[in-house]
Amino acid sequence: MAVATGFSRVAGLIRDVVIARLFGAGFASDAFFMAFTIPNLLRRFFGEGSLTAAFVPVFAEVYQHQGEEEARRLANRCITLLLVVMLIIVAAGIVASPWLVRAIGFGYSEVPGKLELTDLLNRVMFPYIGLVSLLALLTGILNVHGHFFLPSLSPLFLNLSMIVSALTLGHLFQQPIFALAIGVIIGGVAQLLLQYPVLLKYRLRIRLNWKFFHDPYLRRIVLLMLPGIAGVAIYQINVVVSRLMASFLAEGSVSYLYYGQRLFEFPQGIFIVSLAQAALPAMSRQVADEDWAGLQESLRFALSLIAIFTLPAIIGLILCAKPVYSLFFMGGEFDQIALHNTALTLVCFAPGLLFVGMSRIAAQTFYAMKDTRTPVWISFWTLLVNAGCGLLLMFPLQHYGLAIALTFASAFNALLLLWLLRRRVGPFFRGALFSPLLRSLPASLIMAALVYFVLGEVDWQQGGMMLQKAIVLTAAVTLGLLSYLVVCLVMRVEQIRQGWALIRRRKRPGS
Repeated sequence: MAVATGFSRVAGLIRDVVIARLFGAGFASDAFFMAFTIPNLLRRFFGEGSLTAAFVPVFAEVYQHQGEEEARRLANRCITLLLVVMLIIVAAGIVASPWLVRAIGFGYSEVPGKLELTDLLNRVMFPYIGLVSLLALLTGILNVHGHFFLPSLSPLFLNLSMIVSALTLGHLFQQPIFALAIGVIIGGVAQLLLQYPVLLKYRLRIRLNWKFFHDPYLRRIVLLMLPGIAGVAIYQINVVVSRLMASFLAEGSVSYLYYGQRLFEFPQGIFIVSLAQAALPAMSRQVADEDWAGLQESLRFALSLIAIFTLPAIIGLILCAKPVYSLFFMGGEFDQIALHNTALTLVCFAPGLLFVGMSRIAAQTFYAMKDTRTPVWISFWTLLVNAGCGLLLMFPLQHYGLAIALTFASAFNALLLLWLLRRRVGPFFRGALFSPLLRSLPASLIMAALVYFVLGEVDWQQGGMMLQKAIVLTAAVTLGLLSYLVVCLVMRVEQIRQGWALIRRRKRPGS
């Protein structure tokens, strides 16, 4: 999953570079990012968020205890119901688009034409939520069957579609930014079609099954999903709140937050999301078998991996923020001011990576136990923390204050989730987190010193020098990664050794 997600994230970085070079950080890019927020948020709510969290534990239980045929019947009934619901939501979203756009981007009304452009872009991209919600359901089915690679690779096709559309279709529109919106829809279709050959491999043929009204397992999924709509997508809700407040700040603020968050999500998507998504089916099977000791071990192991890999990632994001934006983004409409503002925004986001990782693992554990209510209450208070901190910090610190507020909210969310989880499954937090952090701290410090020294060879504020910048940044990242792994092995960080042993075992024939 991490390898597949890595390919997708690299393509996502290239996509953002293309957007930055073609559209910069201003009128058109602000409108696109705000418009894409609405279908993207609903995707998290209904698709990758609450639907996955509710569907996977129940489907795993049926597959484990009732057999493959009953699981296939449940899958087809879920697909049928989801198609009906998504058709209604997409139609309603297109009709209600002007009110939705005004609700989350009210500050745009002060700039002539900006709100109208955002509305049109939102109408074009809204069907994406239906496509990607179906994709999330198919991904959950394949994950329970033990297949992770191709579903994790699917965002690659969305990113490639947006890149090609932006480069080739822009001249067809009076506002070239519409080419990106068309690319979103084409990419959504491609993602969905990509899964079909794998479904056939597992003898999972999609058939509409209208007998979903009286299915007890489907009712359980719906009942689990309803409270999860608010709880599972808490981080994305906070992003929307931040963008709403940013719409009242100087032009470009929404774009700075978007570009900063995109690079922040690079390590998050490659490791945290992959680990959390892989953990959910495993934990769900353990809960179904009442293997509570196995559940605790899965939780401890996942949290320890989060601790070991997010600390160097945080340091890397802080040190490499300006170099990465200078190499990949700087040029065209993306000038030195945009470079400075975006890099500092990422620095403000970076410390939240550890808390986002802990939140994802803790939330998956609740979902595996079929508890989607607890994260709802936590999400409510987290929203208040984010909004309150954002209002306090947005005017003195501008968009930097909104990034800091989101980091505070992520910390609050993670610590409260873990505290409540400890009461449910017993003590696990201290040993799972602090011991790996302490053991990996010397490796992180050595890595930071080496990376800082190597990056000092280039003036990243200057334009051009692409080859020199690429060589220096590649050397810094490679040297930092190798030094971290070597020192961790010397310090006997057990999770690194276990991970290497698991990879070697996986490579053996018949393993």
